[in-house]
Amino acid sequence: MRIAVTGSIATDHLMTFPGRFADQLVADQLHTVSLSFLVDNLDVRRGGVAANICFGMGLLGTRPILVGAAGSDFDEYRAWLDRHGVETGSVRISEVLHTARFVCTTDADHNQIGSFYTGAMSEARLIELQSVADRVGGLDLVSIGADDPEAMLRHTEECRSRNIPFAADFSQQIARMDGEEIRILLDGATYLFSNEYEKGLIESKTGWSDEEILAKVGHRVTTLGARGVRIERVGEPVIEVGCPEEDTKADPTGVGDAFRAGFLSGLAWGVGLERAAQVGCMLATLVIETVGTQEYTLRRTHFMDRFTKAYGHEAAAEVRQHLA
Repeated sequence: MRIAVTGSIATDHLMTFPGRFADQLVADQLHTVSLSFLVDNLDVRRGGVAANICFGMGLLGTRPILVGAAGSDFDEYRAWLDRHGVETGSVRISEVLHTARFVCTTDADHNQIGSFYTGAMSEARLIELQSVADRVGGLDLVSIGADDPEAMLRHTEECRSRNIPFAADFSQQIARMDGEEIRILLDGATYLFSNEYEKGLIESKTGWSDEEILAKVGHRVTTLGARGVRIERVGEPVIEVGCPEEDTKADPTGVGDAFRAGFLSGLAWGVGLERAAQVGCMLATLVIETVGTQEYTLRRTHFMDRFTKAYGHEAAAEVRQHLA
């Protein structure tokens, strides 16, 4: 099963300021702020929702197709993804813009000042999915994640017109989208991904009820944080899967992307929805125990031992035969 994952490709530049931002602000001079902070450290991490999802799928051996736009500074990132089982031949390289970048400084009180540079991501709207399909021999599913809004709309319309099954995954872009855009992006999706808060926001912005939205998509997949995930289908029993026990909780960033990576990999293997969700929850647990969205490792024996403990021997036997 060939799965293409569209969405953002970015690098995160994370800095720590040992003081407090509030101590540097002068109340009667806020209209003319000019500040520079001497920071203690800088972490540069790979990110972007599509790249994060593809990284996890690559570790699971399902060879995902990354579709997005990056800059000429993408070479090192591309090599990293290639080495971890991601097909990067469909990434558009901008001739004039850098790869999208998030720059953030955090103070001692965990307040943050950040900026997001979209950069080459704005060129994702120029990518034609049919050319991707022709290059790889067809597409069985396209996951449409947070990206340039015009790109998300174009990819959705193309999937519908070419009868390519697609997953709608708005993620952080849902905040800037209006109801009409969301209605367009979810109508006819084979899968609709969201967390609980986003689920409510989708219903509020579209004006559609839970039942009306479920009638317009094949499967509604809602992540529930520490409680796992719920999968709903019209006329079918609800599937609920819990999360494995965590060894530690280091950093929640990228946990949702990891769940999607595991779930989509399960679909690629051809296992059932419950089993796919279990794989997603197991991978998400590895990410929450690690600082960074692509800094975790997947050791087959360790993964299967924890999977067996969480979901039992029958589930583990089915997954083990697919895990690279």
